Amino acid sequence: MTFPDITADLTSRMPNLRGRLLANQPLAELTWFRVGGPAQVLFMPEDESDLAYFLQNLPDEIPVIVIGLGSNLIVRDGGVPGVVIRLGRGFNEIVVEGTRIRAGTAVPDVKVARAAQENGIAGLAFLRGIPGGIGGALRMNGGAYGRETKDALVEARGVDRSGKIRVYSNADMHYTYRHCGAPDDVIFTQALFEGQMGDRATIAAEMEKITESREATQPIKSRTGGSTFKNPEGHKAWQLVDAAGCRGLVVGDAQVSDLHCNFLINRGQATAKDIETLGETVRKRVKENSGVTLDWEIKRIGVEA
Repeated sequence: MTFPDITADLTSRMPNLRGRLLANQPLAELTWFRVGGPAQVLFMPEDESDLAYFLQNLPDEIPVIVIGLGSNLIVRDGGVPGVVIRLGRGFNEIVVEGTRIRAGTAVPDVKVARAAQENGIAGLAFLRGIPGGIGGALRMNGGAYGRETKDALVEARGVDRSGKIRVYSNADMHYTYRHCGAPDDVIFTQALFEGQMGDRATIAAEMEKITESREATQPIKSRTGGSTFKNPEGHKAWQLVDAAGCRGLVVGDAQVSDLHCNFLINRGQATAKDIETLGETVRKRVKENSGVTLDWEIKRIGVEA
């Protein structure tokens, strides 16, 4: 699918824009599943002020979606109308301030865990177990191995749809399980985390344990999107999927992982439709088998082909 090219109009509205605007830019290579259609416009801002300038001058009727490292994401085959914003180099700084770490939202979670370990800061090793970047962790209250983003976050900074800079305390984020209550239109640009002084070797051992556990129990070398469904209250999603007979289930070239059945895999030629249909088939079978409705943890954006 090809969308009308609106980049010339946007460029004329924003003569001082420094970031790149790309029309009908393929998104598949930016996602872990490696599926999906193009963005009508892909915008990569230079820094926070460039992002704010862009949002201030963007017509209200043009929809905006932000993507991070593409780990927890299905882009549908028809692509994404409007503007897709992807934060890059201008948002990847890490600064250590005592027992606190300030990180741009394009920074991979694992890099923050590593910086904490190298500086003897305990309490952030769990980030090693979350695929993706800090922006996604903020937006989804990402968690792993007993801790969540809300347990370590001091504050988050972002830009709203009108281009205003906003700062949210931990309480302002209204966190619940895999959910953030901050306004949907805010694009997070930076996070401040706090840990406590710890022993570098102990923290390194904790991170190594997380790495080994992930490699043993998750299909991390496959084209996957991480955990597909949220754990319902009192249940583990993978157990419900397994009990419904869905381990190894295939639709097109998409498959429920044999190793961990809360993971879906692109075996090579899957479409976004294959993956989403497989997920919906699993949800239906789990509902029939256990009466429990699984909610998607993976974000799905765009239109069907």
